[in-house]
Amino acid sequence: MSKVTISDVINKFNFEVVSGEEGISKPVLKSDLSRPGLVMAGFDEYYPAKRIQILGKTELTFFAGLNYEDRQNRMSRLCQLDTPGIIVTRGLDVPEELIIASEYASVPVMKTPAKSSRIESKLTNYLEYKLAPTTAVHGVLIDIYGVGVLITGQSGVGKSETALELVKRGHRLVADDCVEIHQEEDDKLVGHAPELIAHLLEIRGLGIINVMTLFGAGAVRTYKQISLIINLENWDPNKVYDRLGLDEQYVKIIDTEIPKMVVPVRPGRNLAIIVEVAAMNFRLKKLGVNAAEQFANKLTDVIEDAEREL
Repeated sequence: MSKVTISDVINKFNFEVVSGEEGISKPVLKSDLSRPGLVMAGFDEYYPAKRIQILGKTELTFFAGLNYEDRQNRMSRLCQLDTPGIIVTRGLDVPEELIIASEYASVPVMKTPAKSSRIESKLTNYLEYKLAPTTAVHGVLIDIYGVGVLITGQSGVGKSETALELVKRGHRLVADDCVEIHQEEDDKLVGHAPELIAHLLEIRGLGIINVMTLFGAGAVRTYKQISLIINLENWDPNKVYDRLGLDEQYVKIIDTEIPKMVVPVRPGRNLAIIVEVAAMNFRLKKLGVNAAEQFANKLTDVIEDAEREL
């Protein structure tokens, strides 16, 4: 999980810091936000203090109608030591009681002219991405006909060479050698390249090449959802490989299971075409067309007809 601080949030959204500057290094641990209307009303039993708090027109209008003692009390409860920060939207004036309480607890109070709903949407998306579970996988990620294909295998098996041929065939490179993966949703893994090696391919005997420079901006993309894993392995004559495509395998990355295919490598096999067809066949399966199942069903019918004739 990446580390996000209030300072990162301030820089990302250009918030104006009004008070509590000593706390801008506080970490943000949750992507959920809070609209503390109930705390303003005096009910703070289930106050989610560890979330960033959003104060909009509704909350501050209600707050303005309270007496001075209640205003002090409510802001003191709002500004707790583990509260990462408070955002005042619509460019509204920050109450003096909030400034005092935030300075005492070192809770940064930020101000923005944007509406509450707009800030909630943008900030939630940003935090969910930054705080998503993350891992790194050795492999190559390619966008093939809209399908994110992660090519894995031992070093030297031909992953990068296959990716180069796929790029020449019009597909787009996302990452080579190291693929950083974020789990954005329960069943959605998104891969991208580390900044240092973005758009680069390493070809043994050739060295490092810049795919975008050689093939143009249309040959690369920044990120892609991973839909299929193809593992390349050296051909083992003693191993039985799936010939029909009925045995489905899955690999669990973080908390998501991704379909996996094993493709044996030996001289004479065009790996780029095999990977390309695998992606196309995967799309067909998603559309409800499974050639392997259709063949198996036809074969079963033929066998049953032959048995009846006997």
